[in-house]
Amino acid sequence: MAKIELVMPKMGESIVEATILKWLKNVGDTVELDEPILEIATDKVDSEVPSPVEGTIAEILFSEDDVVEIGKVIAIIATEGEDVAPSATPSVIETPKKTENGQAKVVVEAPTAPVSTPAVAVAATNDERFYSPLVRSISKAEGISAAELSQIPGTGLNNRVTKSDILSYLKSDRTNVAPTKTATATPVATAQTVASGNVEIIEMDRMRKLISKHMVSSWHTSPHVTSFIEVDVTNIVNWRKKNKDKFIERYGEKITFTPILIQAIVKALLDHPMINVSVEGDNIIVKKDINIGMAAALPSGNLIVPVIKNADQLSLQGLTKQVNDLAQRARANKLKPDEIQGGTFTVTNVGTFGNVMGTPIIPQPQVAILALGAIRKKPAVLETEYGDVIAIRQMMFLSLSYDHRVVDGSLGGSMLNTMKKYMEAFDPNQGI
Repeated sequence: MAKIELVMPKMGESIVEATILKWLKNVGDTVELDEPILEIATDKVDSEVPSPVEGTIAEILFSEDDVVEIGKVIAIIATEGEDVAPSATPSVIETPKKTENGQAKVVVEAPTAPVSTPAVAVAATNDERFYSPLVRSISKAEGISAAELSQIPGTGLNNRVTKSDILSYLKSDRTNVAPTKTATATPVATAQTVASGNVEIIEMDRMRKLISKHMVSSWHTSPHVTSFIEVDVTNIVNWRKKNKDKFIERYGEKITFTPILIQAIVKALLDHPMINVSVEGDNIIVKKDINIGMAAALPSGNLIVPVIKNADQLSLQGLTKQVNDLAQRARANKLKPDEIQGGTFTVTNVGTFGNVMGTPIIPQPQVAILALGAIRKKPAVLETEYGDVIAIRQMMFLSLSYDHRVVDGSLGGSMLNTMKKYMEAFDPNQGI
């Protein structure tokens, strides 16, 4: 007989904690290998946690709506038919390990009774208070404002508001909850959040806060330089127009410009491997794999960057399938944790919003990011055997932001020129 610890899994780069959304199993329930045990959420993705073994749920160490650090034990699974008696789930548990008769054993401290927290203690932590996706969803549906939510006493870890807290509050007289003042309370400055006139104050959701933090950190880490180049993509536009219906019939996939352009970008990265790097201190880490991050907009307005792994080993058909699949599952919040990490170079399509160019911020620890501008018909000068002529062409701008610590203007400019060369050399008569 053995007891196996189920730990909060690592969900991606920079993720240090996750919120337990729902337990799919209770104490005493049996589980199969790889059967989902609970649902969790991070700032980037929601996911199910599968069982690593076949056995019985012996203990559940955290409640729904709790925020748990990565690597912390969240449940105990008994294997080999060990008897399990259902027990109450404590809200916070420490799990020191001991060895008894050569077998691993988890010693669980008895849960302590909840300690009532003075209202002033809650008020003092309002600015840093975290609300889980579930609590935010309930508050939004019930019309609870951010100010009102901040005054609800929390019984969770670090005074966090749990599902039970907010449901109890909804059943009570909501007007009873108001900011509490005491002689020892420290006044909180509100000048930055109080505005006159017809305004609405919206608190950032947790994902937007994380994006904000990453963008500021990247700007402070890397000296950003952005170079631009204009590309004639008429051949690509004409080929896609001629073959898009055939492509769907043959491969069952809708082909957009994105996989065609990514194919050219990958070829340019193979020619300029010092763009496909990261920086660690004074060392340059050259990545042998080419993993293309593809920025995708979510219904919430936030962005997520799924990654096409080993893009240099994929055909145009393979790239198309990957682009479509990752984009669809990103919008449906169905991405797996490993599908949003490991990128070595990122592409963002600002042309989707009608923008002709942009100056994107580098996603650390990468050293470059490319923005694809809108494709527009423009008059352009063409050199022919009969002389120069002006013709209507399909043109677009490429904007490459790069880390000037390791990418100089000559390398950044060469990378752009190489991408332009591959895009303009696209054969409009090639098959599918």
